[in-house]
Amino acid sequence: MSPVTGLLLAAGMSRRFGSDKRRHSLPDGTPMALAAARRLHAACPNSIAIIRPDDDQLAAQFREAGLAVVVCPTAAGGMGHSLAAGVAASQQAAGWLIALADMPAITLDSYAAVLQALQAGAPLARTSHAGRPGHPVGFSARFRSDLLALQGDHGGKTIIEAQRALLTLCPVDDPGVLLDIDSPLDATHSLIKGSI
Repeated sequence: MSPVTGLLLAAGMSRRFGSDKRRHSLPDGTPMALAAARRLHAACPNSIAIIRPDDDQLAAQFREAGLAVVVCPTAAGGMGHSLAAGVAASQQAAGWLIALADMPAITLDSYAAVLQALQAGAPLARTSHAGRPGHPVGFSARFRSDLLALQGDHGGKTIIEAQRALLTLCPVDDPGVLLDIDSPLDATHSLIKGSI
């Protein structure tokens, strides 16, 4: 069995943002999705970015950052399709560390906390900050079939809600685990310190 694989979900449609937020520049000029990719890769070198068809420029940036790339032909159907595509491309993994391309402010320590929980045997793990659940989220290999069956825009949330007793919360002192960027104003938030 392979080590835990990081999955960067980067195939979203940015409907609320008004433009392709994956390419939106953070204050230091780094495209948002690339900043998230670099942080995930630094914490989990065995990582994959899931993108939409025709995302050639993003694919090149992700590969340069050290991630493998998987194209999800059904990405327009929602996050569940993208997550299932990433799991399908790494079915021998011991588990999956799920990151979102619109959450570039998460620190390496937060990624490491979830990764370590999975490596220690947690079936499910996720960060929490100030009593609120955050990202990233981790799934052990026991949920492979459930993840492969995902469709629509629900992602792994339905699995976690159905298996709360198996969830390990990883408290972190990192407000970035709660900061997803849905507007250009969010992208200027002071929590975002730029790329690695």
